[in-house]
Amino acid sequence: MSVSNNVAVGNSVLDQYQLESDRFATGDELGKDQFLELLVAQMNNQDPLSPQENGEFIAQLAQFSTVEGIENMNTSMEALLSGYQSSQALQASSMVGRTVIVPSDQAMVDTANGLEGQFALPKNSGAVTVKVLDSSGSLVDTINMGSLEAGMHDFTWDGQDASGNVLPPGAYTFEASASIDGTSKQLATLLPANVDSVSLGAGTNGELLLNVAGLGSISFSNVYAIK
Repeated sequence: MSVSNNVAVGNSVLDQYQLESDRFATGDELGKDQFLELLVAQMNNQDPLSPQENGEFIAQLAQFSTVEGIENMNTSMEALLSGYQSSQALQASSMVGRTVIVPSDQAMVDTANGLEGQFALPKNSGAVTVKVLDSSGSLVDTINMGSLEAGMHDFTWDGQDASGNVLPPGAYTFEASASIDGTSKQLATLLPANVDSVSLGAGTNGELLLNVAGLGSISFSNVYAIK
């Protein structure tokens, strides 16, 4: 074979390879199909007098496997996300109209039915009380719980003031306190709240938010119990 013929063959191979390269230059990145087509084109146009080394070919196959693996992983992640969003939507629809128990000292109370709440007592106490305040901050009733051991405890308010008068429905605050080691300590309370609506993916990291009466929006992860 003459030198001129070798040059002509080389130019032909380069031209064909350049066409393949230009074909894929329009995209930002290669998918697995484009990668495979480019690899086949390279093999078809390689110099028969200087074929590609086995190690080099294996390295390119490994790159192809990596590209394919990334695409498959992306597809799996998209399916997982779609399933999670569907699960959230189903969960959200079942929450509307339900009553949830949340950490709060405020609640909307239908005084005709009263209210049941809970508080956490960290140590034994000889004097535990729950004060009830109306929306203006005025004390309307005090629930004496007496002596209690450490733990979770229930309390009930009948919706009446200290004189036995039924109060109007609305927002009330419940302040639980206990005498512990000679000092008055405020206690954390759990109160019921009605779920008016839900917001999908509006919370931190796309968490479900519950819009509850009298409290606004709370994260689903803050719900202690569902009734």
